[in-house]
Amino acid sequence: MGTLDRGIRVILAAVFAYLYFSGTLTGTLSYVLLALGGVFLLTSLVSFCPLYTLFGINTCKTK
Repeated sequence: MGTLDRGIRVILAAVFAYLYFSGTLTGTLSYVLLALGGVFLLTSLVSFCPLYTLFGINTCKTK
């Protein structure tokens, strides 16, 4: 997983968390986005996305 990809995931996780904890979004959508934000944060911390492996996507620049 590339640096840009990880950064975008962290930013999206922060936005989803803000929307949830500020009460901007409520109901099922808020829980789904919070869970998705958690997945984004976790995958960016470990630099690995299982879906990328499934679909053969590589965002990391190779040397």
